[in-house]
Amino acid sequence: MGNQPTFDMGTVESIIAQRKGMPGALLPILHDIQSALGYIPPSAVPTIADGLNVSRADVHGVITYYHFFRQHPAGQHIIQICRAEACQARGCESLAAHAKELLGCDFHGTTDDGRFSLETVYCLGQCASGPAIQIDDDLYARVSEEKFKRLIQAKRGVQ
Repeated sequence: MGNQPTFDMGTVESIIAQRKGMPGALLPILHDIQSALGYIPPSAVPTIADGLNVSRADVHGVITYYHFFRQHPAGQHIIQICRAEACQARGCESLAAHAKELLGCDFHGTTDDGRFSLETVYCLGQCASGPAIQIDDDLYARVSEEKFKRLIQAKRGVQ
């Protein structure tokens, strides 16, 4: 599998051991693994399935159903663009097109330099002041194409 990132399987096994007895343990386990590792490695799926006594297909299905879960390491900065109806009415689709062009990646992708991952989200709670984005833990409202460019330049250290 060539370019598979390395990770500590012990972390995955520890999370499974802590959570497997709770009802509906799969989602909390997946959240904890992604929180600890930054993504859910495909090679961890058999361990998760065995630990919960479910099929690999069940685990894989949940991971791929929820866009929140990543199967590859994310960039240094996570950019989320709100695409809910209120932000659509305020121009988020043209902002999204601009973001893809500026970053050179699509949604659920990461820039070639590994600095940014671009994600879509449906509501950041800024409906009256969209389009809204979130970069890491920082929320921004009324984001124009120019404002987006300035925010990215600031994260890159470019003035």
